[in-house]
Amino acid sequence: MTTAPSDMSFSVQVPGAGPAGAHALEWSGSSLGTVFAQRRNLLRPRFLGMLCELLRFNRLCTQLATRGDDDALVRPLGDFLDHHGFSEAFRHWYFLPMLGCIWSCPTDQMLRFPVATMVRFCHNHGLLQVQDRPQWHTVAGGAHQYVARLLQGLDARLATPVERVRRDEASVYIHAAGATERFDAVVLAVHSDQALRMLEHPTAQEQAVLGAIRYQANRAILHTDTTVMPRHRAAWAAWNYERSADGVRESASVCLHYWLNRLQPLPFAQPVLVSLNPVRGIDPMRVLGEFDYDHPVFDIGAMAAQRRLPQLQGVWHTWYAGAWAGYGFHEDGLQSGYRAADLLLAQWRRREAA
Repeated sequence: MTTAPSDMSFSVQVPGAGPAGAHALEWSGSSLGTVFAQRRNLLRPRFLGMLCELLRFNRLCTQLATRGDDDALVRPLGDFLDHHGFSEAFRHWYFLPMLGCIWSCPTDQMLRFPVATMVRFCHNHGLLQVQDRPQWHTVAGGAHQYVARLLQGLDARLATPVERVRRDEASVYIHAAGATERFDAVVLAVHSDQALRMLEHPTAQEQAVLGAIRYQANRAILHTDTTVMPRHRAAWAAWNYERSADGVRESASVCLHYWLNRLQPLPFAQPVLVSLNPVRGIDPMRVLGEFDYDHPVFDIGAMAAQRRLPQLQGVWHTWYAGAWAGYGFHEDGLQSGYRAADLLLAQWRRREAA
């Protein structure tokens, strides 16, 4: 697949972050100019303190990633922040917005994630360094390019939802569209909760592992209404977090605005945005499409379930794959699929050799 450089810059909008609740905070981490897109932040002690804490946080997490003990890595993020004395400004102006952008999860829920989820991902992806960050790439033409490539070698049955998967000692039976087909094995490359719903008579272990991972519903709107972006153009980034002034709403969902022109080489100059759970109204005349997604929540229960997933592989001729088995990204889905295929083929080779 042909790839193109991608921009993974990040910005934050927080309403009422100034003295006595006045003024919105806006900043982006691309350069010193974007960090201080609001010149008043040069004289704001809490903002300058947050930047110092950011450097301390990066050093601490790098140490944990390279030589952290297990007890520290399983601690919830909220306890981690309390233990190391990170301020409210650091939490709400940088840390939680950054993680919300990565995992499309309400910021309050992020505090229950284990330290390991955050530390390992950020370290592996070069997010714990201010300088010399790796160049990210995207598939040229968008994700549908590799989906189309995969479909070329598949007997794909589109718009044919699987109603149930029945298994016995010798085979797997797929019930779909009023018909039943028999197979030697099945790979359930879907969300874990979807896999569990498909299974007829799931085992107790399947129920425990697949049922342990929760999902966050998110609404995405494709549009061209730039009024949702930071007021200062210098603060615009590829990923733009906007905190809701409504605490209940902030606890229920995260608001993000993706600037697609920065993420992908789109063939036009007009800004095209995807807003996830927007907290402000979007001009209906500028809406191009609306979509619903479910994103896995990588809390302590999910991490424990991931560690138990190998125990399910191959039992009752059933294998599991999906981004939920990693960090929730396309690459995790790919790696999970390769792993399931390797295990399945290895089992078949052993049977043939026996």
